[in-house]
Amino acid sequence: MIILKNLSLRRSAKVLLDNASVSINPGEKVGLVGRNGAGKSSLFALLNGTLHEDRGDFSMPTQWRMAQVAQDMPETAESATGFVIAGDTQLAEAQAEVAAAEASDDGERMAHAYMALHDAGAHDAQSRAQALILGLGFQVRELDQPVNSFSGGWRMRLQLARALMCPSELLLLDEPTNHLDLDALVWLEAWLKKYPGTLLVISHDREFLDAVTNVTIHIENGQLTRYGGNYSTFEDMRAEQMALQQAAFARQQDKIAHLQAFINRFKAKASKAKQAQSRVKALDRMERLAPMLASADFTFEFKEPLNLPNPMLTIDDASFGYPPAGGAGEPTVIVRGVSKSVFAGQRIGILGANGQGKSTLVKTIARTLPVVAGAVTEGKGLNIGYFAQQELDVLRPADTPLEHMIRLARDTIANGGAGQFSSREQDLRNFLGTFNFSGDMVKQAVGTMSGGEKARLVLCMIVWQRPNLLLLDEPTNHLDLATREALAMALNEFEGTVMLVSHDRALLRSVCDEFWLVSRGGVEPFDGDLDDYQRYLLDEGKRLREELKQAGKKVEAPKVKPEPAPVAAKKPPVSSGRIKALKQKLEKLDKSMAALQVEKNALEARLVGTISVEAIAETGRQLQHVIDELAIEEGEWLELSEEIEALEASSTC
Repeated sequence: MIILKNLSLRRSAKVLLDNASVSINPGEKVGLVGRNGAGKSSLFALLNGTLHEDRGDFSMPTQWRMAQVAQDMPETAESATGFVIAGDTQLAEAQAEVAAAEASDDGERMAHAYMALHDAGAHDAQSRAQALILGLGFQVRELDQPVNSFSGGWRMRLQLARALMCPSELLLLDEPTNHLDLDALVWLEAWLKKYPGTLLVISHDREFLDAVTNVTIHIENGQLTRYGGNYSTFEDMRAEQMALQQAAFARQQDKIAHLQAFINRFKAKASKAKQAQSRVKALDRMERLAPMLASADFTFEFKEPLNLPNPMLTIDDASFGYPPAGGAGEPTVIVRGVSKSVFAGQRIGILGANGQGKSTLVKTIARTLPVVAGAVTEGKGLNIGYFAQQELDVLRPADTPLEHMIRLARDTIANGGAGQFSSREQDLRNFLGTFNFSGDMVKQAVGTMSGGEKARLVLCMIVWQRPNLLLLDEPTNHLDLATREALAMALNEFEGTVMLVSHDRALLRSVCDEFWLVSRGGVEPFDGDLDDYQRYLLDEGKRLREELKQAGKKVEAPKVKPEPAPVAAKKPPVSSGRIKALKQKLEKLDKSMAALQVEKNALEARLVGTISVEAIAETGRQLQHVIDELAIEEGEWLELSEEIEALEASSTC
């Protein structure tokens, strides 16, 4: 059991916990919730020993093993599988003991060491690690790719897999869903439900919390309040508590007012002085209740669009992907043959497993990428507000929110746009204030701000432009629950059109009334709700992993069995020299294909980032060249494998 009793915790001068108490039982799955800055991550630091209590008592079982996701970006050429296996600390210790036992030449020690190695799961460590990697969205061909060939978000997925690989009685997860798509998120939920230990998770995803937690601990005003149940249960219970406390406060205020009125009326009358004095003492003895003041929630709204073209845009037999440089060569096509219209007032959720082309579709509609084939025709007066996954990266770290708004207003006016307000500096300051950028914050360098503050600034800039079509690609990654709810409310009141990519199912449910599914190179309506989609994802993920495993088996280099000792009466088969030469060629192809795969991953990672259209075109051309080379070598590899198998079969006849 984890016990905090009358505990106080500071970080610098800030008091995070003040005489707080709570207990967590073994096996409980706890959601830790509270405003940003309330002390959630600091409580994790107390649990992992990074921070220590300033006063009070803290205890947890000394034999408990703890696992959590490392926050550093791994820089290593180790394979993805090897990196995740290394997260199993028990296995690593057993392997080290085996090495030491063998070096000592102590037979008994070696026997114990090998037994411990078996108990640590050495026999299935690779399959366990690869199941985690595949579940988090990687492909079979990426299992042996070096960690540093992946982009930052994918490396953080590997850090998560490494934490899940570590045997533990206590698992700490701080915003584990930020780098996940919906398919990986659904898989993670299923994994955590089966986790036998004690789980503490910090998350701003209410549906994720509802799915995996059965206890909620709320941090507010330096106190820890425990609620039995998931996040939705916590919300209901807290709302009821707030209503009861507010009602009790109102009743007490009425009583105070009545007593004070009597005192004021009769304190000067001798005949009533005794009664008045009695009421003064009653007031002094009364334990005053505080009003239940909810923390000021952040709210904003999208102003009515200046016009609503209908249709907003028409997609006619269009293909989406990455064009070749200078028109030479073949484009990289990810989604093809799309014919759809987007009308005023539609609220479309764009679904699809990782890598199917959701962001490519949105980027093309947002004019960041050109159409590879076909046409996207915009309605007259279309004004797009685009929130990209990497939108925070395009903010200028050295500039302030006010400087961003001044530049936006200047560019909007130069392009003939009116904006929502005038470009006067005071008006821009006032507008920033509606997004909680007030006082000195308007002149604070953006680079020093939190992810949530940067996301609010991007939303502020989008709202100012008064769009009639909102393209939102994972807008909630850095938003807390209150800001996510504010965004959902604003989108529901928005009179224009919304196209939304998100792994936040609460946002998708509350905003979207229809869904498009990007899958297998096409875009089709998805007939069903998000529960149906989750079932589809689990089934699809299982099917794809099985297909990839089978494909991996087909292209796996055949294992060379030890040649039997030559028998004097028999000569080696005539084909043995040919087989040896073919295997040497196969080995060279293996190395060449691995190098091409690393190059392909690096180019794909670059395309996901924010780069110019010219750079996109050049990178797309390079990527297509690598893909073509890889396809040729894979064909040669298969032909060689088949020839080797045929020769080996004939030599044994």
